[in-house]
Amino acid sequence: MLVQCTRLCLQVLRPTARSVTFSTSSRWSAAAKPVSMEDYTCDLIRNFSIIAHIDHGKSTLADRLLELTGTIKKKEVGKNEQVLDKLKVERERGITVKAQTASMIHTVDGRQHILNLIDTPGHVDFAWEVSRSMAACQGALLLVDASQGVQAQTISVFHIARERGLKIIPVLNKIDLPAAQPELLAAQMESTFGIDPAEIISISAKTGKGVDAVLKAIVERIPPPSGKTTGPLKAFLFDSLYDRYRGVISLIAIQDGVLKKGDRIASCHTRKKYEVTDIGIMHPEEIPVNGLYPGQVGFIACNMKESSEAHIGDTLHRPGTTVEPMPGFKPAKAMVYAGIFPVDTSDFPKLEESIKRLALTDRSVTIQRESSTALGQGCRLGFLGTLHMDVFRQRLEDEYDANIIITAPTVPYKIVYKDREVYVSNPTEFPDASEMASKVIEVQEPVVKASIIVPEDYFGDMMDLCYTHRAEELEHRYLDAGTGTSARIMLNCVVPLSEIVTDFFDQLKSRSSGFASFDYEEGGYKASDLAKMVFLLNGKPVDALALIVHRSHEDDIGRAWVKKLVKVIPRQMYEVPIQAAVGKKIIARETLSAYRADVTAGLYGGHVERKMKVLERQKEGKARMKRMGTVDLPQEAFFEIMKK
Repeated sequence: MLVQCTRLCLQVLRPTARSVTFSTSSRWSAAAKPVSMEDYTCDLIRNFSIIAHIDHGKSTLADRLLELTGTIKKKEVGKNEQVLDKLKVERERGITVKAQTASMIHTVDGRQHILNLIDTPGHVDFAWEVSRSMAACQGALLLVDASQGVQAQTISVFHIARERGLKIIPVLNKIDLPAAQPELLAAQMESTFGIDPAEIISISAKTGKGVDAVLKAIVERIPPPSGKTTGPLKAFLFDSLYDRYRGVISLIAIQDGVLKKGDRIASCHTRKKYEVTDIGIMHPEEIPVNGLYPGQVGFIACNMKESSEAHIGDTLHRPGTTVEPMPGFKPAKAMVYAGIFPVDTSDFPKLEESIKRLALTDRSVTIQRESSTALGQGCRLGFLGTLHMDVFRQRLEDEYDANIIITAPTVPYKIVYKDREVYVSNPTEFPDASEMASKVIEVQEPVVKASIIVPEDYFGDMMDLCYTHRAEELEHRYLDAGTGTSARIMLNCVVPLSEIVTDFFDQLKSRSSGFASFDYEEGGYKASDLAKMVFLLNGKPVDALALIVHRSHEDDIGRAWVKKLVKVIPRQMYEVPIQAAVGKKIIARETLSAYRADVTAGLYGGHVERKMKVLERQKEGKARMKRMGTVDLPQEAFFEIMKK
């Protein structure tokens, strides 16, 4: 009877087992077969990326290329899936945050080619993702919106691609829009980039018009990678991600040699040795292959214990062989710092674990523990910019259900003492007025070289915006000829980074009616007159509200913040002075009035001294409470303060 029941159960379960798919991030099918890669020699491989300003149609073009090559099923016109934008935050905001890779198999003249698209983000905060993607490419599609024209980020990324020796294929997108000006923009690209207008491909990624010409140009114009199968293994590690089941997944580009599952590899950077447990290509989901050969791009999983071991820009080789490490590129450098604290202080262990897991997929984030008397235990994180910070916050909330408070963003300042130099990003660690006078030689703040492209009509507003944010070395030139809003100006200046991370970008878009584009690159450090501003509640400083401000702005910032604080701090039984102070100097003050009970309500008649006696007793009690009492700043108040 037991045997019959077992057989019956097996018969019921067997059909289901055949159709099961794994629920891991790889999404492999149980029946997936390895793809043979040895037939794809270097001359049949093209490695390219798409570089563009944000919202110029890069993800849509990637979808059309995947459809034309049969990598994904064709969608209806206008039904853009943004296949390579896999994160929820990417789909909600319409931006690319995390660069992805997709291998497409395309037949040209009866021969199958592999086209490896290494996607790149379009926002200035993710420029590091762009540089590491280009390191694995031989060519790039320079995508420009036919209605908006060349933007600041387009110029910045173009120069990165040119410096790396990539073959540039210029593409004009959105030519079906009524506002499109393909002839004018072709002339603009010629004057800005030195591109021959005859090389420009006009397309509409949304409808698919002209995209087949892009595929043809990729095969014909982009040079194939070089490499020898017989040479020693040499692989370039250009990205990594984390899988909860398999650990660290490394994306690599093979330069020389052959890599197969079960092979032993070593790292030039860490000198550690590993065994390859999984190998495959992104198509665009993971597909297992029998091996990776010269010029090919794919992923490997090996017995890496920590994500930090997958060093971006590292060269992998076989143990026992000596290879020349490939020239890497500058690692990500945090430009903006902020403290992240849980709303409920008991949730800190869970929050810290969530931050570490999320940081495994974003290697540009730096993490350090910190504590605050007002907010409790938390972490101080370093980001590439304010959008990067906001995206990280949203991913924490979306993917890990975190409920957090983020402090005001700060930048790393250089404190030059008489005997040493110290970098400070936390305002609480900034030297006070007495230390500044006796021990500090000078304080330096980071500056950036900013580029703003704006229509001529808004040039005056942009100049005013730059001057109010302490910009220096202003220069401008016309990008193209024209009248009215068709003439565009490129404005270059040097701006303190601390001015950029506040509301600069919002004001830029507001003052230019959304027409201005903005890009910046690191410009080193410059001496500046800075001071630490603290906020006192009933004479006691609140460390979580400390700010580092420029002396020229301290009055305005102090008044604005105390007015904000007086609105959000709950009233007490006694009067509370709210003060902004720089050193011993009080910059601004607001007074939070006390709750006051009518203690004389029950007194009828009698001498006035009787009433005054009761009022005096109340006054003494409130003075005693003020001396002994402490003002608690509730979490809701921090939410209101940190909204800006």
